[in-house]
Amino acid sequence: MPRFTRAELESFRDAHVPDLLSDDVRLLFVGINPGLWTTATQTHFAHPANRFYPALLQAGIIERAVDPAAGMTPEDRDHLRARGIGITNLSPRATARADELSTAELVSGGAALRSLVARVRPRVVAVAGITAYRQAFGNRKAVLGRQDTDLAEAELWVVPNPSGLNAHHTVTTLAQAYAAPARAAGIL
Repeated sequence: MPRFTRAELESFRDAHVPDLLSDDVRLLFVGINPGLWTTATQTHFAHPANRFYPALLQAGIIERAVDPAAGMTPEDRDHLRARGIGITNLSPRATARADELSTAELVSGGAALRSLVARVRPRVVAVAGITAYRQAFGNRKAVLGRQDTDLAEAELWVVPNPSGLNAHHTVTTLAQAYAAPARAAGIL
């Protein structure tokens, strides 16, 4: 695993990470925005304390461990794509913490997500982060789980954020939350 100094990580502030997409995205996971470690490694959900990939493995959504902290291998990316999994973010701008984003950035990201979903046409979209979802889509009363409305004809779910900063969830509870939209997408 690489070691980054604070100055090295700060050099990635405002950088972007390309979406992980394929021609057959069945389940599109949507992060809030890339963190600095993510942009340093060009790998979504890459911070060593992030529980995204362990939760996917425990849920059976992926079939082998992915250690993204050093950056995904081409085989890792191919495995996710072959499983029908895509990854994007509400905001493309890297920050140290998601709370550095403005509401306007999240609202703009929600509109951009709607366009991406209309183009890529996944069966299911799973936004990882209830607070960001509420801000991006102006739905202050939204709760975790399946939403009452679809997003550009895709079934819309809100799932817990896997960041290590979200102490309310464990790998096990994240795996349970991620399994539901994966079943809806036909991955499980």
